[in-house]
Amino acid sequence: MATEYSVEVVKELENEFRAAGLRRPMRVERYEPDTELVYDVTGVGRPGKGRVHLVVEKFVGGGFAGQVYRVRILDIHLQSGQLEGIEAGKVYAIKILVPPTGFSCLFRNTLYWIGFQGPFQLQVNPAAARAGALWQKFIRRGAKIKFGSQMAVVDIYATFTDSRLGSCGELSEWVDGRTWHLEVDERMDLLKRWTRGREVDAGSLGSPEYRAKREFMREFVDLLHDMGGHEFARQYEWSTCKSQPNCLKRNDSETSPSGGLVAVDFRAGLALLPFLPMSPGDFKLIAKGLMRGSLVQFDRGDVGKLEHFVDAHKDEFSDMRQMLEELKAAERIYRDSVPDITHNHFRLLYAGGLWSTIFDSAVTGWKVRNLVDERCQEKLRGNRALTLLFFVLGLVPLLGLVFRRVWGRPNWREHYWGLLTSCDYLRRAVRARVAEKLMGWHRSGRLDGEHALKVAKYVWRISYHLPLSVLPAGLHRFLTDWQYAKERLIHLAIRPVRLYFDRELREQWLRDMVAEGKEKRILMKEDAGVILSQINEPFIQKYLKSLAVHVCTLPVTQIVSLVVAIAYVAMHPEMPRVQAWGIGLGIIALFQVVPISPGSLVRGLYVLYLVIRERNFKDYNIAVFLGFFKYIGYLAFPIQMGYRYPALAQFMAAHWATEAVHTVPVFGERGALLERGVFCWFYNWPLTIRRRMLKRSQMRAQMQPRYWHIALYATAGLGIFALADFFYVTNVGKLPGLNDIWWLAALVPLLCGAAVTLGARGATLAKRIIGAAVCGGAVGVLYAALSTILGHEGPIGFGELATPCLWRVFVFTIFSIIGAVLTELKLPEPDVG
Repeated sequence: MATEYSVEVVKELENEFRAAGLRRPMRVERYEPDTELVYDVTGVGRPGKGRVHLVVEKFVGGGFAGQVYRVRILDIHLQSGQLEGIEAGKVYAIKILVPPTGFSCLFRNTLYWIGFQGPFQLQVNPAAARAGALWQKFIRRGAKIKFGSQMAVVDIYATFTDSRLGSCGELSEWVDGRTWHLEVDERMDLLKRWTRGREVDAGSLGSPEYRAKREFMREFVDLLHDMGGHEFARQYEWSTCKSQPNCLKRNDSETSPSGGLVAVDFRAGLALLPFLPMSPGDFKLIAKGLMRGSLVQFDRGDVGKLEHFVDAHKDEFSDMRQMLEELKAAERIYRDSVPDITHNHFRLLYAGGLWSTIFDSAVTGWKVRNLVDERCQEKLRGNRALTLLFFVLGLVPLLGLVFRRVWGRPNWREHYWGLLTSCDYLRRAVRARVAEKLMGWHRSGRLDGEHALKVAKYVWRISYHLPLSVLPAGLHRFLTDWQYAKERLIHLAIRPVRLYFDRELREQWLRDMVAEGKEKRILMKEDAGVILSQINEPFIQKYLKSLAVHVCTLPVTQIVSLVVAIAYVAMHPEMPRVQAWGIGLGIIALFQVVPISPGSLVRGLYVLYLVIRERNFKDYNIAVFLGFFKYIGYLAFPIQMGYRYPALAQFMAAHWATEAVHTVPVFGERGALLERGVFCWFYNWPLTIRRRMLKRSQMRAQMQPRYWHIALYATAGLGIFALADFFYVTNVGKLPGLNDIWWLAALVPLLCGAAVTLGARGATLAKRIIGAAVCGGAVGVLYAALSTILGHEGPIGFGELATPCLWRVFVFTIFSIIGAVLTELKLPEPDVG
């Protein structure tokens, strides 16, 4: 999720750096809106070169592959040929192929170095960036053949080198588009059959945008393989679960679910190593890569296969023959610019031209990254020994970069000399470096604008921020910004209390969530109307108040477990500290796994208090039991509300779940498959189940209920456990405990619950669940009594019977209910005439 920050504060910090008057350039991680840039560009398509003057309108985002901006062209100066598609005044996208954060850059470059034994070529090698752009042009033309329009692939116009960020980049079409809407669909059962390739009634299928994108991406992957772009296809493989945002829907195509789909991203960020799959789909991709002889995958294409495709569609590619030759040349340079032992193999032992390209591309990369100037670049190109020495210097830990800068850039030599010879320059350099650091901290949310400027003014303040900079940004700010900490504590601790007592605040909270749900299209208009019409009902208010109580109980268990652990350590001073703290950690861990915890007790007692105060068991009959149990108790009121107010319960679950999923790195991106999967799980599947249960209840209303079979199945369950005891005594010599036959203790109640609901005929759902609970509880009581009688000689005390009985009743009842519920959920679509 993007962090809000002040562009004005960043610009003030930039001015602080400039005021220091350093001889080195400022480190730039990314550009701010209204920044004007000038690039020497080379057109993709018709050969042409020129200089473009543009202004940044918006930072769109960044990942491992690079950072994307929306820009507007202010002016163009042609130097030769034509720059096709580039016009002054129009809006475009630029992608600069270096991540905006240091960690992303380090992780990406490390994986790439392991795979190819060289620097990330798309960033440092203009030939690599050029090859990727040319491939995109051919793929765009191929899309015209496959889909009838080139608009299915975003257009790319030019490549360039950004000397400030030290990276190659590309200028392309700006797409006004979006990812998918989270569509409401009450026929998820049909959609599931459709995704598995089974025949379904097309007229009853929902989720049209989801289906259209899935079909488009499948066909697009087929096209990429047909054209030889095997590793480009990784960007659109559905099974990776993170490729879906790479395909957008143009905003001017809202009338058609399948119209306006466009592939927008062809630059991979991470190399796919055979021993490091990073998504479910990577296992399949690794296997396919090995079959092609590609052990490490990134963006390698088969130019020969592309040429065959071009020859097979000569009319469509008649104007791209020269471009194909340029692609072949760029590919040769690109692929020969790194050792890449998994592809070059023994060529590394004898191919002099390969090593010549590796050396030459290394010098080019150093120039792109601003490690050397023009003069040093020429010297290195003319002397292999110096090039090798410059490379080796870069391998020196910590000082390698300093050595390279001193050698390759006069301004950096002057800077380091000033640090060593002038106290005043050293003081100014420290202030400037602090300003650079604060820009990144402010963007990431570690410091607000006021504190960032204060630290820039009094640089000694950074001394207590530096140790905390290893922490997550939010925690860093929480520990150093009292006002922010107070606001967070109020939001987490005081706001739930205010929600409990302030009716207007509760209602506004719900209205805001409903409005957001409608805007995101995760809530049907009909359901939104129902929820808002019920907002003044007394039980809705109780529900909202109970949610506030549930939020308040979140930290109770953690606080109690921590207090008990500390008390234990304090009460045992004679015990070795390591052992004492180990037991303390064990106490904390135990509190996390026990079925009933201090927090769940508070929650359950609150619900019990409501039952007693209102003398109303019916409206709390589910929550009063579930509330006492850890973890599942948080769902007590949503489940209770699901019976009386299903629309509200489903929406609340979907709203919170989809917001929570965005905190998941990579896979939690908006528009990715995980977001939709969670939404469907919490909203669409309950809708589907509700529809099926409604039809099933209509069918059952015509039947007479049946309950006598509960005793039959309870007896059968007891018989199974009796046989298990007999077998165990015969072979082991003693009666088994539940832990000895844990699988049977789970399986038999599950089957009993399933059998009860299947045989209940016209009974309502609530009575089926009660019947399953009675059956499971009866099996528990009877089996406990049988085991106790057989396992004891002489009189049996109440405690000897009560303890095993209590555990068996609890476990068997829970599993029987689960069996009944799962059976109801899995029953096929009822046929109601």
